[in-house]
Amino acid sequence: MSRPTIPSDFVSRAIRVGAEQGIDLQPALEAARISRAVLVHPHARLTPAQVSRFTQTVWQITDDELFGLAPAPVPRGTFRVMCLTLIHRPDLDHALRRMIEVNHVLRSLPQLSLTPGAETTFLDVEVPETVDDKTRVVVDFLLMLLHRFAAWLVGGRVRLESAFLPYTEPDPVLARSYDAIFGVPVTFGAGRAALEIDNAALKSPLVQTEESLEEYLRDSPNLILSERDYESTVSAQVRRIFESGIEGRTATAEDIASRLAVSPPHLRRLLRQEGTSLGQLREEVLRDLAIAGLRRGEAVDDLSARLGFSEPSAFRRAFKRWTGNTPRAYREHR
Repeated sequence: MSRPTIPSDFVSRAIRVGAEQGIDLQPALEAARISRAVLVHPHARLTPAQVSRFTQTVWQITDDELFGLAPAPVPRGTFRVMCLTLIHRPDLDHALRRMIEVNHVLRSLPQLSLTPGAETTFLDVEVPETVDDKTRVVVDFLLMLLHRFAAWLVGGRVRLESAFLPYTEPDPVLARSYDAIFGVPVTFGAGRAALEIDNAALKSPLVQTEESLEEYLRDSPNLILSERDYESTVSAQVRRIFESGIEGRTATAEDIASRLAVSPPHLRRLLRQEGTSLGQLREEVLRDLAIAGLRRGEAVDDLSARLGFSEPSAFRRAFKRWTGNTPRAYREHR
């Protein structure tokens, strides 16, 4: 199975904000083997391992779990202490409430709040009145962390009804990346940073222990970036079909609809509701497999044939469209 890739824009924004704060993050780029030439292209893709290594090195440089961007320093180990206070709670609802209690004591962190409703609950991250790039980096990281960590705690998907971000929508390609991260179409310019969680998910019991928490933290943030917790969505099922091999990647709408026991028009409607399409999912799978193949050192001609392209030149054109780089340039700069 291919591993999901991450837009380079997530790293390039961190680099820009770091420079504005007087923090040189070049060592983090070098540790992650990320070239500045790649960061020039906002749609270029990075692997979870690269972004994880970048983040880990930034933590070392800043000695701060929010990269020195919070209102006050967040010493390394803060998240671990918070997690230890909630790991023995009975279910996700109690765990989040305990997290918020601790969050109110640790005033250096952006404040969190829960707003219960009849069917859903809002988990908000407090944002300043003026939203700048620094806020955007922190909000992106925290909302992703909260959602993925909640899924890890219960050992399964935490279904969202919606996700809200307080800044304007980026270009359509990057906006779709946010939809993929949260598993629902994201509302931009919402004036709040929030996740709307299905109340049924809040009743899920915690399945993790202090021992598994230590393992999770040792690998952080790799699991946050690489794990998919949306396996019950239609788009995840379609993606698995495309990932199943050449036959899967050439499957028609009729083939896929038959395997999912729905009609082709209904399949397309379901995918539209999830903010995607068959063509988009097929392209994403090919892109991620291509990047993985190049990183393993696979020859372009062999990779092109394995992914079902008619000729290497067609593969090169597609790769340039996906990443902003030719396969050769990507391999040289990775």
